[in-house]
Amino acid sequence: ATLFNDFPQLLIEKLMTRTVYCTYLGREAEGLNRKPLPGELGERIYNEISAEAWKKWLAHQTMLINEKRLSPIDPEHRKYLEQQAEAFLFGGEVDAAEGYVPPE
Repeated sequence: ATLFNDFPQLLIEKLMTRTVYCTYLGREAEGLNRKPLPGELGERIYNEISAEAWKKWLAHQTMLINEKRLSPIDPEHRKYLEQQAEAFLFGGEVDAAEGYVPPE
């Protein structure tokens, strides 16, 4: 088979949503399109976390960045955020911002 013959199937596979068993949600859900982080943690998230759960993490991460005045370009802050992402998504001790009240 040539690439040309396989093209329709390749296109269909690309357009189909990827599903994963999401550890965070505890059910099958749409997966991410690509690894969200480099390295082992990014690979684990790609394989075990849904797009929906990743979106929830991004909202929590934004709150942490804002409330704790973190800079994603600071290596120490980035390391902290990766640790928090792992705890948030896979079950662990997750920090909340002091005095943060979620919107109702």
